[in-house]
Amino acid sequence: MIAFAALLGIVMANINRFLGPTQPTPEKVTTYESGMEPIRMARDRFTVRFYLIAILFILFDVEIVFMYPWAVNFIGLGWFGFIEMLVFIGILLVGYYYVIRKGALKWE
Repeated sequence: MIAFAALLGIVMANINRFLGPTQPTPEKVTTYESGMEPIRMARDRFTVRFYLIAILFILFDVEIVFMYPWAVNFIGLGWFGFIEMLVFIGILLVGYYYVIRKGALKWE
């Protein structure tokens, strides 16, 4: 069964080479960016700031996801849950303030 699954995976990954059209033209092999001519190579490096902002976005986005279960069970948690969420939001705001003070969100 494992051999069959591996063989099927290999076949499915490579079937386009046998069945797909293979008539590349210069227009088909160019980079497509919203219909505009590319302004730089696709292999160019990004600055560290780009990755820093991406990591901060993911960090704050994941933290916001924790608010959804709290909102669903808001009445069942009572005042204790409300106070805990205020503490959680306070910690998030302190982190956000720190990020702003360090200038991590300034795109230069």
